[in-house]
Amino acid sequence: MSYVFSPAPVASVPVAGSSDRFPVHRIYCVGRNYEEHAKEMGFTGREPPFFFMKPADAVLPVNAGETGRLPYPSLTANLHHEIELVVAIGVGGKNIRAADAARHIFGYAVGLDMTRRDLQNDMKKQGRPWCIGKGFEHSAPIGPITPAAQAGAVNQAAIWLQVNGVDRQRSSVAQLIWNIGETIEHLSAAWELQPGDLIFTGTPEGVAAVVRGDTLEGGVEGLGELRLTVV
Repeated sequence: MSYVFSPAPVASVPVAGSSDRFPVHRIYCVGRNYEEHAKEMGFTGREPPFFFMKPADAVLPVNAGETGRLPYPSLTANLHHEIELVVAIGVGGKNIRAADAARHIFGYAVGLDMTRRDLQNDMKKQGRPWCIGKGFEHSAPIGPITPAAQAGAVNQAAIWLQVNGVDRQRSSVAQLIWNIGETIEHLSAAWELQPGDLIFTGTPEGVAAVVRGDTLEGGVEGLGELRLTVV
C-alpha cells in the first residue's frame, strides 16, 4: 500500500523515567468538573458530565526539566489557561464500570487545556459548536506521563498553576465533581476507549488570560511539573 503523501508522524508524549513514548489516539476533555470552576463559569450543581475533544496532534509535549514554547494562537485576544490532571488509557474498553477503571489506566500527567475564550464565548452565544475555542494547534500542552504504579495517591493530589510566579489556580484532585473512575465510566458509555487515549479531567477555579512573554508553571502532586512560555 502507498499513500498519496507521507503520513504525519504519530503524536506522542514522553513517559517519565523511560525512553519510550506514549502514542496518542484521541484527546477527551471533561467540562466544568470542579464545582468552584463551574461557579465562575456561571453554573452550579452536579450536572451530568459532558465531554469535548481535541485533535491528537494538539498535544504540545514538554520534557521533564525543560521549558516548552507555546505559540500564541491566531484570532484571539483572550487566551486562557486551564491546569488539569490527565489520565492516559493503556487498555481500551466499552461500558467500563467505575470500580474497574483503574485497570485501564496506563498513567497520569500534568496538562493544560488552553482555550481561546473569546472565540468559545462567541460560538456559545450563536448556539454553534465551539471547537475553534478548544481544538487549535498546541492547545494541549502536557508533561511526561508517569506510570500509574509510580504516581501515588492521584485522587487526593494537590493541583496548581502559577503565571510568572504568582498563584492562579490551586486546588485538589479530590475536589473533582466526577472522579476519575466515574469519568471513565461515563466516557466509555459514549465511546469505546482505546489504548493511547488521553482524558483531561477538568480544571479548578482561577482560569484567566495569558499574554506573550508569560511563563506558566503547574503541577499535580506526585507527577512533577509542567513549565512553558507563551511566545
